[in-house]
Parts: sequence; C-alpha cells; structure tokens
Amino acid sequence: MSSTLLEVTRASHEEVERLERLAVKELQTEPPTNRDRMLQSHRVRNMIEQIITTTGKLVDIYEDKDNARKDEIAALGGQTATGTNVFSAFYDRLKEIREYHRRHPAARVVDAGEEYEQMFKEDPVLDFSGEEAFGRYLDLHEFYNKYINSKFGEPMEYSAYLDVFSQPEKIPRKLKMTKQYWEYVFDLLVYLISCFERTEPLKDVDRIFSKVTSEFEELWTNGKVDGWENEGQENGHVLSQPTVIDLDYYSTVEELMEVGPEKLKEALAALGLKTGGTVQQRAERLFLTKNTPVEKLDKRHFAKPSRVAEQNGDAPASNDENMKEIALMEAKMKKLCELLHETIVRTKENVEKKQALTYEEMEAEREEEEVQDDPESDDEEQQIYNPLKLPMGWDGKPIPYWLYKLHGLGQEFKCEICGNHSYWGRRAFERHFKEWRHQHGMRCLGIPNTKNFNEITSIKDAKELWERIQGRQGLNKWRPELEEEYEDKEGNIYNKKTYTDLQRQGLI
Repeated sequence: MSSTLLEVTRASHEEVERLERLAVKELQTEPPTNRDRMLQSHRVRNMIEQIITTTGKLVDIYEDKDNARKDEIAALGGQTATGTNVFSAFYDRLKEIREYHRRHPAARVVDAGEEYEQMFKEDPVLDFSGEEAFGRYLDLHEFYNKYINSKFGEPMEYSAYLDVFSQPEKIPRKLKMTKQYWEYVFDLLVYLISCFERTEPLKDVDRIFSKVTSEFEELWTNGKVDGWENEGQENGHVLSQPTVIDLDYYSTVEELMEVGPEKLKEALAALGLKTGGTVQQRAERLFLTKNTPVEKLDKRHFAKPSRVAEQNGDAPASNDENMKEIALMEAKMKKLCELLHETIVRTKENVEKKQALTYEEMEAEREEEEVQDDPESDDEEQQIYNPLKLPMGWDGKPIPYWLYKLHGLGQEFKCEICGNHSYWGRRAFERHFKEWRHQHGMRCLGIPNTKNFNEITSIKDAKELWERIQGRQGLNKWRPELEEEYEDKEGNIYNKKTYTDLQRQGLI
C-alpha cells in the first residue's frame, strides 16, 4: 500500500526515526571485549549508512523535480483537468484499497521494527587475516618484503621496519622519484585505510583526509613539507635553474669546461639531461640552460629511461604532479600512522614476543586469546574463588599455588625498624632494606643505612651494632696526645703528653 509518494515519504521518515532509536539503544550497551566493541561499531555504521541512503531519497522527493509530489497532493484534493471533484477522488481511492485487499486476502500487518532489529543485530562479516588477530595487530609483511628488496629501502628486521615505515621523510628524495616507490606508498596507504575503516568504522576517513589535504596544500606552497624542503619550489613549480652549478659565473663554454666532467655530469643528471659525451659536449649541453628554460629545450637533449629501468619501476617521475602526489600520499600515510599508533606498538611487541616462542606456544597463546574474546565467558561478573587467599597476578586472578610455594610467599617477615611492617616472601623482605620505609626508620635512629645493617630488623640489634662499629673505628682513630711527636734542644723525641708534663716540671 506504499504506492504513493506521500506514503513513501511517511515510511521513510518512520524508518529514519526507527534507525536512530536502534542506534542509540545499541550504543547504550557496553561491549565486554574489543571484538564486541568492533562488531558493535560496524552495526552502528550500517545503521548510519542506511539513514544516509533513506535521507537522500527524502531529499529527492522534497525537491520534486518532476512535480510528481505536487500532482499527487493536488489529486488527493480532487483537482483534475475538468475541475475539483472531491467525492470522485475519494471513491477512486477507496476502490483502489478494496482491489488491493481483494487480491491479497491473506495479507497481515508486520511489525517493521522487529525486522529491522533482527537484521541489524546480525554480526557483520569482517575480513581479517590471521596475523591481524581481528584488528589487534597490523600485517605489513608484504610491504616489508617490498621495502627491503627495493633501492629506496635497506635490509633490516621486521620489528625495525615497524618503526621506519611511518617515517618516509628519511628516504632520500632522489630515490622517491620512481614508479616502484609510488606503487609501494600507494599500496601501503590503501592497506592502512582499509585497516582503519575495519577497526574504527565510526570515524570519517574522508573528513580526516580533507583536513590533511588542506594543511598539505599550504605547506607545499611554502615549500615546508617534510622530506621535500629542498625542492626549490616557486608557485607550485620547480625552478629550472640547476642547483649544482651556478651558470651566472661562467660566460663561455670553455670556462664551464674547467669545472670537470664529474660535476658537469651531476648537474646534467639533476636537470634530466643527457650525461654522456666529451667534456666539451657536456659543457655545451649544460650551457644551453643558462638563457633557455629546461622545458623549452629540444627533446634530443633529454635522457631517455632504459627499458630495464622502466620494467623495474625505476624510471624517474620528473613532473611536478607526480612529486606532489607522492608527497600527499606520504602525508596521509603519516596521519593514519598517528591514528593507529597503539596498534603499531602492539604489533611490534607481539613480533618481539613471538621471536622467543615456539610454534606450539604460539598456537596455545592464540587459543587462549580466542577463549578470552569469547563473549559467553563473562569473567568480570563471576566472583573469584580464592580459598587459600593467594596474591593476585597481573591479570586480576590468583597466581598458581606452585608459584606461591616457589617464591615462599607464605613466609612472613616483620621488621621492627619499619614499624612492625610485614613482608611476605624472602624476595620482598630482602628488597625492603633499600626501600623508603626502612631508610626512614634508620634515619630516625640516627644510623646510616649501609650494607652492615642488612638482615637486621630489631632496633636493639641495630643500635648495638652501631656502637660496636663506632668503638672499632675509635681504636683505629688518630690520637694526637699519644702520636704527635715533639723534640727538645738536645734532640730527644717525646710524644705530646710526655713533652707537656716535662715542660710543666721545668725539666725541659
């Protein structure tokens, strides 16, 4: 019965409102795991896309470019070519409704809300590789192999590549002007966009890239793009003057020949001209660019890329548009790497951890992760069973009993200097002698916290030991009244005490 435009409009508005309520209801539930959060975001994304599609249909109906809506409203009012006849329009509409129910006698009213909820409650199918672990990590092995086997890359470990791939500004500019590098950056950007859309479906990539593009255009105009600062850009075009040799200092070809063949070859290569021939031919070819722009030179002066270089993707892409395109792709790639920073860090940690595991251990860990991601196992709501009162581990669960016995965590050590504080386990007890609590207690006693007082927890024992140390230091201390020497007129040697006594008696 939704054959009329007005009925389609009403049904579309109802659909938009229903989808909005369904999206709010979906977001009100807190997903327990990362996988559930991702699936929830994709369900909401599907609802938003359906709202956008339906809204687009409503906009087309309200614009009414073919006047179909206007004609239908007029027909409902009984306006025809012969005049206004409300009753005939009413009976025609009644006849249409009766005819519909006569042809569909078994038609029943279906609650569209239930159908919509059932349709959008289904989990979307997400395409993740085994290495990506449902969006937790990145799978960059394909791009890693391209990088280490290319001229712009260098041999390195995969873990080191995860730190390098997001820094294209470190690659020399002359190595970027190849088809191989363009394909590498393009494919890497496509993968990062795909990964970001799969892991963060509610974020608008187009809006992010529009902001990146506007900032890039401003930096490119000013020549401040990272890795492209030395391009010598002016109004978006590369200056045609050579950057190696300043031709203003040379008035003849003979003077230019004195520069040498190697520098002439570098200057010609920088301009994309032929570098062969004798020194005079090179100088003549370079001297042509003094008064003539490079763009207006004859094509026979330019170097042609070899077929081997074209097949390997090393043909230089010398025009400005390709340079700007590569720089813009690098800017977008760096922005996505910033947004995926946590995922990149997790990927590197996972790679370093896997290097120390065997295949069986990796399989066991993967199965354990799948069990942890299972939504049916709601560990947070279950009460932890801990009758032995074992200490909690990093995962919030009691540690194994064998580990508890191995570290002797059942042994209690009390320290009177620390205010009768208890330490469980030999390791914690030995470590506490260097901690702030024990140091503060020793400071209050006026005793230095040295190695001599390790394993001493009683205040009485610490004081006795300190007195003994002081006494021992007193025996070895220098005593001037006994060890200081004096000499009389006759050359006799006395210590200070004897000399003072004889002097008082007048014997000296």
